[in-house]
Amino acid sequence: MRTSFLAVASIAALALAFVTVAHGQIFRPVERIPEPTAEDVDPGQERGSADKLPYEFRRQPVFYRSQEPSGTIVVDTSERFLYLIQSPTRAMRYGIGVGRDGFTWTGILRVTRKAEWPDWTPPAEMIARQPYLPRWMAGGPGNPLGAAALYLGATVYRIHGTNAPETIGQAVSSGCFRLVNADVADLYHRVSVGAKVVVRH
Repeated sequence: MRTSFLAVASIAALALAFVTVAHGQIFRPVERIPEPTAEDVDPGQERGSADKLPYEFRRQPVFYRSQEPSGTIVVDTSERFLYLIQSPTRAMRYGIGVGRDGFTWTGILRVTRKAEWPDWTPPAEMIARQPYLPRWMAGGPGNPLGAAALYLGATVYRIHGTNAPETIGQAVSSGCFRLVNADVADLYHRVSVGAKVVVRH
């Protein structure tokens, strides 16, 4: 009987380990088969051109069925698209870069803050993995957050711009979602603080 109880307790503990609740908002790491990732660009550098972005990853209105209200953001990490819902059958679609293997997640959050050309303060977890990173960087063209950022819930995750447009469509980030600067600027002006963000795989 004791062995059975311990087994049940262990399963429950493991289940809790995969669910994080922050201020009533839930997100979960995604367990999946590793996929190819792209090399990221170092902070302070700019490379590539958004003009060379493949057509499917360029901002465009699309037919998209959804029961989410207008203004909701739906992120599809496997397809590498972000959808801004405009009606039950229409959305604006943006190509994105997503988290690399081990940094993907799913869940529902809210946009809690918006900033244009934001400063960047890498979180402690990122500094631990990459100790060479700056502890702070002023906003600007070479800043990894790019032209704008939408902050998600009480987490370290953001939807933001990038100084490496060739990484769009790739699994490259530490869990954030990146768009080319022109697209994140467009999204920034269409989305309000408090908007719902649904992240799916």
